[in-house]
Amino acid sequence: MISYDEALQRTLGEISPLMKENVEVAQAIGRIAADDTFALVDSPTINVSLKDGYAIRSEDIASATPDCPVVLELIGMATAGNHWDGEVHEGTAIRILSGAAVPPGAQAVVAEEFAQDDGRTVSVTNHSEPGRNILPKGNDVFAGQLILKEGSVLHPTIVGHLAAAGHATVSVRRQPKVSIIATGDEVVAPGNPLSEGKLYASNLVTLSAWCNHFGMKTTTSVIKDQEDSIRKELAERIQDHDAMITSGGAWKGDRDLVVGLLDCLGWQKIYHRVRIGPGKAIGFGLLEEKPVFCLPGGPPSNHMAFLQLALPGLQKLCGSANPGLPRVIAHLLETVHGIQSWTQFIHGNMEVSEHEMTFRPLKLRSRLQMMAQANAIAMIPEGIETIAEGTRIPVQVLNWIP
Repeated sequence: MISYDEALQRTLGEISPLMKENVEVAQAIGRIAADDTFALVDSPTINVSLKDGYAIRSEDIASATPDCPVVLELIGMATAGNHWDGEVHEGTAIRILSGAAVPPGAQAVVAEEFAQDDGRTVSVTNHSEPGRNILPKGNDVFAGQLILKEGSVLHPTIVGHLAAAGHATVSVRRQPKVSIIATGDEVVAPGNPLSEGKLYASNLVTLSAWCNHFGMKTTTSVIKDQEDSIRKELAERIQDHDAMITSGGAWKGDRDLVVGLLDCLGWQKIYHRVRIGPGKAIGFGLLEEKPVFCLPGGPPSNHMAFLQLALPGLQKLCGSANPGLPRVIAHLLETVHGIQSWTQFIHGNMEVSEHEMTFRPLKLRSRLQMMAQANAIAMIPEGIETIAEGTRIPVQVLNWIP
């Protein structure tokens, strides 16, 4: 049985990201960048006005006040997408709209609330220093600028930045297709009748939901504890999937068949059993060079083993530069206790107040309710038995939104 840190290191070390593909930038939301990406153009490509107003020379209106306006000759008009052919000289101004190119000679734009024109002249009641209300060429992005790092997740604002930088497509990692197999005579696929002594495959649904949340495609199946059926499912599913997760049958009981059958299929077992609680029965290896995670069947163990080891591995497959759940620092509201020789994970609730983030461990008898109500997870590292109330600790974020 190995430590959590070693298991995580081995997991990430054995998995390589999937192949690259190019997609339209508008379709790239949630995908992971496969390359560093640089701007192809300046944006804006010229100096443009940020306001509707008047393009002027700053020194011409340096003395302008509401009581003593400066009158300038109005010599033209510029609108977005239509250049005004000319130059602003001493004592002149042009009407300019937001997004229009600032003409040569103009040093600033006076907002229209500080000026009034009669079609021939414009009276200016406020000064404007050079650069006022002007967006300089290349201010938003300049050609050659690094705008997206390999391994970054593409969000809507990043996608917009890519478009502004001249990119119609972007290189991303292919989204993995993950097979999730639940085993057990007692397990029933959701939607089917539930007879006495049976239970619905909630683990299967939870695992699939997490994978879908991170952009992975999933197929699911429920297989009874029969060696031939499980072996056939494992062998077939690995052919057309990029990774596989099994739920149940990961320990060493009479009906825990999965790991032994993977041995028979010739997988490269990287580890089996990790010093974590809950979730110690987890196994990981490669079958036909594709990652396979064997998770225990108990819901807390299944869930925690997935979040702490399988999910980071799958995120590495997606190309993520920072696999794992996001983390924040929070104040612990209650003392927590662990086992010195194990890494212990604790479900809890994180809240944000005006001054700090806090984490309170959940203490519910129902395993599923505890998992459903938790929005964060705290860790007691191996070698530490107690973390005192008030300690600032890293907390993994589940569904918490500030």
